[in-house]
Amino acid sequence: MKRIVLFILTNLAVMLVLSIVLSLLGIGRPGSGNTLQLGSLLAFSLVVGFTGAIFSLLISKPMAKWSTGARVITSPASSTELWLVNTVATLAQRAGIATPEVAVYDGEPNAFATGAFKNSALVAVSTGLLENMNRDEVEAVLGHEVAHIANGDMVTMTLIQGVVNTFVVFLARVVGFFVDKMLLKNDDSERRGPGIGYTITVFVCEIIFGLAASLIVAWFSRQREFRADAGSARLLGSSVPMQHALARLNGMTPGELPQSMAASGISASAGWGALFSTHPPFEQRIAALRSVQS
Repeated sequence: MKRIVLFILTNLAVMLVLSIVLSLLGIGRPGSGNTLQLGSLLAFSLVVGFTGAIFSLLISKPMAKWSTGARVITSPASSTELWLVNTVATLAQRAGIATPEVAVYDGEPNAFATGAFKNSALVAVSTGLLENMNRDEVEAVLGHEVAHIANGDMVTMTLIQGVVNTFVVFLARVVGFFVDKMLLKNDDSERRGPGIGYTITVFVCEIIFGLAASLIVAWFSRQREFRADAGSARLLGSSVPMQHALARLNGMTPGELPQSMAASGISASAGWGALFSTHPPFEQRIAALRSVQS
C-alpha cells in the first residue's frame, strides 16, 4: 500500500480542473506579447496549487470510510473490538492527542490513519490484519498509525503537495509562454493572447513536471514511515513489537486499498519503482528500528 496516493490523485485532479477552467476564463495566463507577468502568475499558481491539496485533506476521512467500507466502532460488539478501542485510546493519550475514531473494514492485512486534524482523526484496521497478527503486533501497527496522526503527517504532506503543485503550475506556464513566443515570433503577438502552442505545452509540462514532483512527495512520504515506526516504538516502550509486525507483514500480500487510500496503508509494494514508492522496503524499516533503544 502507499500512504498518499489517493490524496495526490485527488489534489492533482482538482488542480488540473481549476487550471483548465481558470485558463478558459483568461485567468492565470502569463502575459501577452513580450510581457511575462510573474507576480500575477505566481499568485494564480499558489491558489491552484494549494486548493487541490487542501480540498483532498479536508475530505480525507469521509473518503476513507466510503472507499474502504470501514465501519466505525461506536459500541464494541466483541472483545476484539473493545480491545481495539481501548488500545487506540491508550496510545492516543500517550501521544497527547484526542482519541481517534476506530474502524474495521473487510480485507487482507492492512491498516491506515487519516484525517485533517490531529484531534478528529480515524484509525482503521482490516479484518485480515486482525486475523493474521497477534495482539502485540497489532498494537505496534496501531502505534504506527497513531504516531502518524500525532506527527501531523497529513498536514505536512498537504503543505509539501501544495508547494510542489505551485511550482508545477508556475513552471508549466512559463515554459508555455516561451514556446508560444517562439512559435509565433513572426506574428503581431502584442494584439493577441497565448496560442495553441501555449495550451498544449502547458498540458504536457504539467504532466511531466507532475511526475517529477511526485518523486519529491514520495521521498517525504518514505521519511514519514521511518518516523512513524520510531513513534510506535516510543509509544510502546520498545521497538521489538514493531519489528515483529513489519517482519510479519513482509511475509504477507498486503491488502489492496482503493486507489484513493493506497498511500494510507501500513505497507506498500514498490509500485513504479523505489523512487516512486511511498514506503521504504521492510528490511530498511526493520534495520532502522534496530537502532532504536529496545
